[in-house]
Amino acid sequence: MTAPSGNDAEIVSCEPATGAELWRGPVGDVDAAVDRARQAWSTWAAQSLSNRVELCRRFANEVRKEQENLAALIARETGKPLWEARAEVEKVVAKVDISVRAYAERSAQRKFDSALQGTAALRHKPHGVVAVLGPYNLPAHLPNAHIIPALIAGNAVVFKPSEKAPATGELLVQCFHRAGIPANVVQLLIGGPDQGRALAEHDGVDGVLFTGSAHTGIAINRRLAGNPGKMLALEMGGNNPMVVWNTPKISDAAVLAIQSAFATSGQRCTSARRLIVQGSLYEPLIDEMKRLGSRLIVGAPFDEPQPFMGPVIDNEAADGLTESFVYLLSNGGRPILHMRRLHEGLPFLSPAMIDVTDMAERPDVELFGPLLQVIRVDDFDQAIAEANRTRFGLTAALVGGSPEEYNQFWANVRAGVINWNRPTNGTSLSAPMGGVGLSGNHRPSAYYAADYCAYPVASAEMEQPRAGMGVGLRDN
Repeated sequence: MTAPSGNDAEIVSCEPATGAELWRGPVGDVDAAVDRARQAWSTWAAQSLSNRVELCRRFANEVRKEQENLAALIARETGKPLWEARAEVEKVVAKVDISVRAYAERSAQRKFDSALQGTAALRHKPHGVVAVLGPYNLPAHLPNAHIIPALIAGNAVVFKPSEKAPATGELLVQCFHRAGIPANVVQLLIGGPDQGRALAEHDGVDGVLFTGSAHTGIAINRRLAGNPGKMLALEMGGNNPMVVWNTPKISDAAVLAIQSAFATSGQRCTSARRLIVQGSLYEPLIDEMKRLGSRLIVGAPFDEPQPFMGPVIDNEAADGLTESFVYLLSNGGRPILHMRRLHEGLPFLSPAMIDVTDMAERPDVELFGPLLQVIRVDDFDQAIAEANRTRFGLTAALVGGSPEEYNQFWANVRAGVINWNRPTNGTSLSAPMGGVGLSGNHRPSAYYAADYCAYPVASAEMEQPRAGMGVGLRDN
């Protein structure tokens, strides 16, 4: 939980699991941060690629040294279980080598001999100063997934972490500085929505790399619509479908659905929000999911035994989710697992499932928490149509089905990540990660982040000028 202090000059971060204050820091100066970055970036870009890569590898080593401290801090600040926070730190480290490979593949220099026309060359240039706006749910991994590719490409970075996870952002930036990356090349900007808007719109910022809600991403897109020269990469949320079809493996399907819906307390952009079930499988699958869901341990990050999921980020989020559950109930939804507040005054929620098959109008919104909507269908074409009944298009999954049905699913479902017999979440760092519709603006991250961190420059080159005109001239 985070909020400005009384004088609006500080950001305060509190632990979701306890309500205790964790971190406090002053709001940063956007103009000063951008000015420092502009002065630093050309020197950074002029370094050799091998030097920039080496410094990023040193950053990975610094994170390894801080592995347990960073994991504990993430767990405290987000409320997620320690085991999950440790997995996030491992992704931060792994991102470096993957980004080095991705840059070499996606942004490689190339030259082509054009005989008498000289040489055709392809190289890539950094944009300059980029703003990275990070989310709270994976407050180290997701910003780092933008920062590392941006640094390798030669950009300077001003990083504004979520106001709900500033402590994690601070430690991450400290690791960059300890690795020898200049302080003005990677800067931490503490602030809330006002600072985020000011940073995104600043004339000295050449690119905005955003991960967060569709509401905020659309607002940024509108504000920058008149400035096509500023690179904008939007990684937003999803109303993600999972279809369970024609499978005898009910227990496996139930586990995949539970993992997809409730990992990270449902606070992943890739979480399954809608479970679309073949009518003949409905009762056995839902019975198994109810059994599993009621066994999930919801607890604080350091509890023993370790919980499957922790609280949501704050009481405001918890209130919104419980209100959404009541809304669905009041408009034709049928409860399968009720959503309950587990601790008074703290944002612990039980995992919830609700059958919305008979709802006349299902809200197409991202309910960012442990709330799964279930829809029963009897025809595979109807299942695909139901999966596409959204303005979002981030992830989708088919559990069960034949190879032919998966091919049909893959060909017809609109999403940037389409899985078969795998969860909707937990996407690979070695693949692109992005969506269509309200889920993104065709700038996928992960392995394809190199594409938006540098722009291609085509050159026609000869060592000496050589030219002639064969037509269109009068005789002497």
